[in-house]
Amino acid sequence: MAVIATGFFDGVHLGHRSVVGQLVSAARERGTDSVIVTFRPHPRAVLQQDAPQLRLLTSFSEKRELLLSLGVDRVEVIQFSREFAGLTAEQYIRDWLVGRFGCTAMVFGYDNRVGSDGADASAVRGIASRLGVELIPCTALGDISSTKIRSALSAGEVEAASAMLGYDYFLNGVVVSGNRIGRTLGFPTANMQLYEPLKLIPENGVYLVRVEFPTLAGESGLVPAFPVAPGITPVSCGVSGADRMNQGARVLYGMCNIGSRPTVNLGANITIETNIFGFDEDIYGLPLRISFMKRLRGETRFSSTAALRDQLAADRAACLSLLSQIAK
Repeated sequence: MAVIATGFFDGVHLGHRSVVGQLVSAARERGTDSVIVTFRPHPRAVLQQDAPQLRLLTSFSEKRELLLSLGVDRVEVIQFSREFAGLTAEQYIRDWLVGRFGCTAMVFGYDNRVGSDGADASAVRGIASRLGVELIPCTALGDISSTKIRSALSAGEVEAASAMLGYDYFLNGVVVSGNRIGRTLGFPTANMQLYEPLKLIPENGVYLVRVEFPTLAGESGLVPAFPVAPGITPVSCGVSGADRMNQGARVLYGMCNIGSRPTVNLGANITIETNIFGFDEDIYGLPLRISFMKRLRGETRFSSTAALRDQLAADRAACLSLLSQIAK
């Protein structure tokens, strides 16, 4: 038996968190599991022509971690395909939510739609009644959407995005070797390769960031807390809250540059480089998480490396000033 909410939940933002809170409370009241049923890949990637441009706020692993941290007992994922998209609301609820996941109650928003027939709350109420499923109305929390958050990040408005997310937007990746230009300028950087290639990268520029080295409790070394999710082979896979990773993290701060480094003419490829304050250790091949706190400026092409060095010093001073204000 399970109380279920279904959706893509990209970013697990404050609107999603309101739904999840109602889901967890309802499950506890009924003495059963709280379950999120989500999809992979994003439905737009299957159904719409703009799929190549789609960027995600969270990888599946990140989304799962966020949902489980909110008290959800299980996260189930369904392989989304054109065939699956053809299911009516009744087929989806009957064959999947009830038949496969044991749904006895369903949290459903007033403006939600489900199935190829676009069933709204009224239609779903009738379907649920016929199937013996309790329908729990879900109240919305403000005008928050994953689309609005993507737009804010694409404009470099990380503070606005974080306000809608309920946490600082972050990137997870592994530290890779770079050109060591930062070190020659006196600002060594950790270059990041993202675990999730479809992860949305904020607009080019320089940012104040929080830097974390995720670890697993009981492990002596640094290991990825958010590895790349494996290939999508099962139709569905359940993740129990009991299987969550017991995580710790070493936390520092730094300034992150996102862009093509126009001053040193190293090509058009976008890089993610972070100068970590008070830190200069060999961390190649280790996992790294950076969380965006504030955008300092846009990407600029300077007249010389000396001018770039002066600006980096000013950026660092600005970051340290902001951190001192936060600490007060």
